[in-house]
Amino acid sequence: MAVTIRDVAKAAGVSPSTVSRALSLPDMVDPATRERVLRVADHLGYRPNRAARGLITGRTGNLGLILPDLANPFFPSVVKGIQHQAHQADYQVFVADSDEDPGAELGLVRSLAKQVDGLILCSPRMRPAELREAATFAAPVVLVNRKEGSIPAIAIANAAGMRLIVDHLAGLGHHRIGFVAGPRSSWSGRERLRGLRVAATATGTELVELGHFPPTFEGGVDAAEGALISGVTAVVAYNDLTAFGLLSALRARGVDVPGQLSVVGIDDIQMATMVHPPLTTLNIPKERTGRASVDLLLHLLGERADIPDRVREMPTELVVRETTGPINSTSQQSARRTPRR
Repeated sequence: MAVTIRDVAKAAGVSPSTVSRALSLPDMVDPATRERVLRVADHLGYRPNRAARGLITGRTGNLGLILPDLANPFFPSVVKGIQHQAHQADYQVFVADSDEDPGAELGLVRSLAKQVDGLILCSPRMRPAELREAATFAAPVVLVNRKEGSIPAIAIANAAGMRLIVDHLAGLGHHRIGFVAGPRSSWSGRERLRGLRVAATATGTELVELGHFPPTFEGGVDAAEGALISGVTAVVAYNDLTAFGLLSALRARGVDVPGQLSVVGIDDIQMATMVHPPLTTLNIPKERTGRASVDLLLHLLGERADIPDRVREMPTELVVRETTGPINSTSQQSARRTPRR
């Protein structure tokens, strides 16, 4: 039989209304009494009815999450971290996919705002003004992989990560490096490009910007020809999916990786170890980032007291595998050759 609020009240020696206040309005209960009630509730395994709790607190017990593309293997790991941390706090997560459409994001925010207690916007593509507007529809809002003004955010240390990549490639003798950029609307893409520019200048490396492509396998395939005729000896891809497309297209053209052209991805998704050769990539702590975003959101909701920073950067780590290697005497010539059609 399920434990009821009356069972907790009897065991704790208080009234049912005191138990209710201790669980939903703790500031209205004497600290010693509140601690005794919580201890008894935990011992008995009491879980308050969500609907009843909502009537008292005015909260739904739901969090909203908006993503640009759930099919992108980067995001499921973030979602896993978000759901784990939310469930630990007895919240449910509503997930919406904007399909890489910045125009759809604002509509999704409006739709979810009244159904949730707070929103997580993961890698939003909205323009800054739209993002600030979105933050007024639902309070609170937490950004993931994006910064904008004073909106609380869990971002990625892009600048430090790009420096790790460039230092690695420069150390292998590569002094002309290409970058296959993602969507123009991607904030993280712009941050990565900015970080690469700074790192290239610091190391005396030439950075060749190879254009904007969809953040997909097909985008990497389309970028391969430009990479080959650009004269670069190493290519940094916007993400791992793009890098996979590059590897496939290079293999089809008979280009040896890393003998003739080194390739680096970003994200370190699970498939990075499954391609041939295994991909050198920048690891982003995806699940940890998701958990951190929920912790920040719960802090803003008054349920966490130990989150000092409203904007936090997650560290990155370069994972060196087999798609990068030292430049050799034929690399420059091979990279410049006209690709076979």
